[in-house]
Amino acid sequence: MHSLLQDVRFGFRMLAKSPGFTTVAVITLALGIGANSTILSWINSTLLDPIPRAADTDHLVSVMRGERSENPTAPFSYPDYVDLRDRTESFSGLIAYEQDFVSLTGDSRPERVYLTDVSANYFDVLAVAPILGRSFSRTEEEKPGSTPAVIISYALWQSHFGGDRLVVGKSIEINKRLGTIVGVAPPGFIGCATGTRSDLWIPLVYGDHVNQRDNFWLDVLGRLKPGVTRRQAETELDLQMRRIVSQFPDSHRGPNQITLDPLYRSPFGTNVFMFKTLPLLLALAAVLLLLGCANVANLLLVRSVGRRREIALRLSLGAGRWRLVRQFLLESLLLALVGGGVAVLLTSWTAASFAAFFPPTNIQLAINGRLDHRVFCLTLAISILTALLFGTLPSLRSSSQAPITVLKEGDGRTSGGALKSRLSRTLVVAQISLSLLLLICAGLFTRSLQNAQRMDPGFDANHVLVASYELGPLGYTDEQGIAFHKQLVAKLSVLPGMESVTVADFSPLSFTIHFNYVEPEGYLPRPGESMQVSRASVDPNFFRTMRIPLVAGREFTAQDTRKSPRVAIVNEEFARRYWPGQDVIGKRFNDHGEWFDVVGVARNGKYRLLAYAPEPVYFQPLYQTYRDLVTIHARVAGDPRSYATAVEKTVHELNGDLPVFGLMTLKSSMQLGSIFERLAGTFATAFGLLALALAAVGIYGVIGYTTRQRTHEIAIRVALGAQRGEVLRLVLGQGLLLTLAGVSVGISLSLAVTRYLKSVLFGVAPSDLLTYAAVTFLLCLVSLLACWIPARRAMKIDPMAALRYE
Repeated sequence: MHSLLQDVRFGFRMLAKSPGFTTVAVITLALGIGANSTILSWINSTLLDPIPRAADTDHLVSVMRGERSENPTAPFSYPDYVDLRDRTESFSGLIAYEQDFVSLTGDSRPERVYLTDVSANYFDVLAVAPILGRSFSRTEEEKPGSTPAVIISYALWQSHFGGDRLVVGKSIEINKRLGTIVGVAPPGFIGCATGTRSDLWIPLVYGDHVNQRDNFWLDVLGRLKPGVTRRQAETELDLQMRRIVSQFPDSHRGPNQITLDPLYRSPFGTNVFMFKTLPLLLALAAVLLLLGCANVANLLLVRSVGRRREIALRLSLGAGRWRLVRQFLLESLLLALVGGGVAVLLTSWTAASFAAFFPPTNIQLAINGRLDHRVFCLTLAISILTALLFGTLPSLRSSSQAPITVLKEGDGRTSGGALKSRLSRTLVVAQISLSLLLLICAGLFTRSLQNAQRMDPGFDANHVLVASYELGPLGYTDEQGIAFHKQLVAKLSVLPGMESVTVADFSPLSFTIHFNYVEPEGYLPRPGESMQVSRASVDPNFFRTMRIPLVAGREFTAQDTRKSPRVAIVNEEFARRYWPGQDVIGKRFNDHGEWFDVVGVARNGKYRLLAYAPEPVYFQPLYQTYRDLVTIHARVAGDPRSYATAVEKTVHELNGDLPVFGLMTLKSSMQLGSIFERLAGTFATAFGLLALALAAVGIYGVIGYTTRQRTHEIAIRVALGAQRGEVLRLVLGQGLLLTLAGVSVGISLSLAVTRYLKSVLFGVAPSDLLTYAAVTFLLCLVSLLACWIPARRAMKIDPMAALRYE
């Protein structure tokens, strides 16, 4: 132990003697380790700990019925859920839930919050105990009272009730209906839909929930019993679902197969996107760390040249080789731990920056990283592994020299120096190849994002302001709501500078479009084909305001009311998929028991994600299929943001208590539709540029080192008549050879790796020639510039002075 402490003190002294080397090495390691620990903090808070405060989440699974999708509809009706809950043996509990926005209407101004309707066993299955009050009882789900029970979140308890410990038993008004607070959830618990936040929970029976087999509105999550595998539970649930389908075939058309997903890739929440994006970013960060390790290993090799006599003397005085290896590894470990410590400090700030990458949205996202004990331990492990990666080879190489040879020759032009030079060149080739890989990934992601942003979404997003409101919480009936929508559109339309106004129950590329199951007339679904289709309710001005052309038929009119025949407009993909080669006008499809006549065909557009291929979409008249939660789309002359105050004022002229939210430009709202491409592109570019800088430093270091080793040779060449240009070509040629070797390895590596990016790239091939060529040219240019400084230094060598001191 005493010997180890001595080695630690000696290691600190040696590092303190080389402050420049130590500073560069620590910064390099801190950036590499910090990139990994930051992304690990995001993975930890989303994929590894998807439900904060819930116990043993590894045994929780999402239950999906039908075709897996990145944006599925709720797969179960309440009767289906009850049958599965009561008949299966693989789960210690199945819970059902539905999320929706509501308003707290007890105050003078309604407050918009996120409510989750849950089965009574919700908190028990999640093993989350309220810090005040109690959980729900089965009777509150099966036999609701006149004032339903409510559990509020810790954040709502603090913000709305001031942390009053006597809050249990008090009334709370939700959408003009009273409930009784029976509990307060613990701090940090935000619900079970990953990445989104709930403010309060009520039993399922509260609200207009109908116990119909064909009313699919519930998401289901289960806790596996100990010893039961996900596959076993999936098989049992699938068998039970088949029995339900055989009993009620008319209510379960389309695919009904059950699949279970771990929460890290649950389709109900943000993890369905995160589980692809974050591991990809972590892989890029790992490549950056490897590059940093190669850089520090090169620095250690160069530094060891200055310590050759010290090492030789220690070996001559009886120090064992493995004692020296231990000492060098200990110094490497000290460097890595200091770098890891700086990385932890960086992560304490960067972990909480995840949400900053997401644009404003109406969805209550709860996405952020946190630096906890798990991230700290992982960072420590990465630091130790990093020390082994960059420290082992230099330690073995430095301790392998023959003491007598070093003490006799005493300079850097020994065989040991040549070995170090060869190893340094190998490390530089590795750096260049890894840099090329990161830069190519960055180039591909950047081109993919550019392609997505340049793509015509099928509508004109310029000069459009959006704002949302919800009438239901204020007690509007359907007739009153329709009248309000019409009055608002009329008042907004006459504002100065207003070109066109529409209201719809969604906004493109903002994750707000809805889904329904449809039955197109005359179409026979393929086995297992999902008939789930995107749906939107829009007013008659929608297509004109959004500048979406119709390729056939007519737009909606004021005559499309609740008393007139049901009509719909479908997009080109809907028509192509279900009625190929046919005249679509006059065709019909069934939606929840009602038949809709197609009166128009709209051009295809992007409504979910920019990267998605065209999908079937149908539009319904808003005044025929009324929705109380809508978004205003106002096309204006000039900057849409300058009209925000006028739009909000006009809404409040009709109802001063109506909250207006999501007030932004349509272009800002649409950024959510390409968030994951922008996230990958941003980090890949940052990592690529950092890798480029590290590669430049690496090649500069090795060319500078080998040039110094060749000072005697270059001096003789100059003395014998070599011109400066020849010396320049000699040094630059050496750097160019290393660069070309690294580029060759890097291209081969990139071709092998980037093919796995095909599913996340848009409009660009993984082997895109332009990207490879541009990145290769950039890397070669930077490498030659890095070689220019030692080359100029070599050109200025005075042969008389150099040979005199040799």
